[in-house]
Amino acid sequence: MAPRRNESRVAPGWWDYTTLDKKILNAAAKLTEKDLPKLSRKGFQVRIHDTVQEFYNAEALEYIEAWMQATPKRPAGICGPVGPVEQLPLVAQIVNSIGLDLKHAHFWGMDEWVKNGKTVGKDFPLGFFKADWDLCFSRIDPKLRMPMANLHFPDMDVKRYVDSWNSARCVIMQGGQGEVKHWAFNDPPRREGDYVDQPPPPEAYRKLGARMLDLHPLTMIQNARTSGGGRVQDVPHQAMTVGPRETWKAECVSIWHPGFHDNPLGIRLTAYMISKRIMDTSVPMSLLADHPNVRFNYLRPGIGSCAVDIH
Repeated sequence: MAPRRNESRVAPGWWDYTTLDKKILNAAAKLTEKDLPKLSRKGFQVRIHDTVQEFYNAEALEYIEAWMQATPKRPAGICGPVGPVEQLPLVAQIVNSIGLDLKHAHFWGMDEWVKNGKTVGKDFPLGFFKADWDLCFSRIDPKLRMPMANLHFPDMDVKRYVDSWNSARCVIMQGGQGEVKHWAFNDPPRREGDYVDQPPPPEAYRKLGARMLDLHPLTMIQNARTSGGGRVQDVPHQAMTVGPRETWKAECVSIWHPGFHDNPLGIRLTAYMISKRIMDTSVPMSLLADHPNVRFNYLRPGIGSCAVDIH
């Protein structure tokens, strides 16, 4: 029997990266900006973008490149995050500029909040459909915009969302990385049941599909910080999210690190674990080590340092 793992330093009763062996955390903290590209291997590529303009333009172009592959016989699309969101107006601008007809293109939203047992409405201030619509899709010329039936967001009708993943190719799943090291809302689980001493094995987590889940406290705090002016009392504690099962249907998973959604240690840790194939469900992003085509994209000024310094 494996020994009982460390307790979380931030959320007792949950699994998270603070329960890892310190050797892993310290190895990640030592990585410099020049070390990150060296973590690339077959199936995992690290890219560094020098400027904010280059970074978000490259992120927007992934939408365009995916949608350009959509045909009547073979529709195609992208699964995208809300966080980052700076790429979304650029996507609309490029679509309109080049006159890209999205008739056969698809888009999958990654998540949506749940309040009182229901997904939030389209007017919820923190809503993900609202953000995608306001920042991107409403700005696309209606003559070019995809049919509403081709916009897929997870809701309480999980089967409908899951089935949509069989309606078109997902060329790219794009994502950010939260402070709890999730993609989408694939948070670490609670420390309970069979998983009090050790987190669930990766093969068990990989079987999870789109679902409703309780959010890790770090996720709630992060969303309050980045989108809610710190008003954690207004952040729902549950959400619907795309699952690992759907993620592995995406031909490529592309993660974008601007440097303010997660901290300098976090954006190093997941790259290190994926590169070294260290998979641990206390760090859900590390499970992407087993996906055949993953890209990490860093904004150079956002990489920062793990030096301990009061400033």
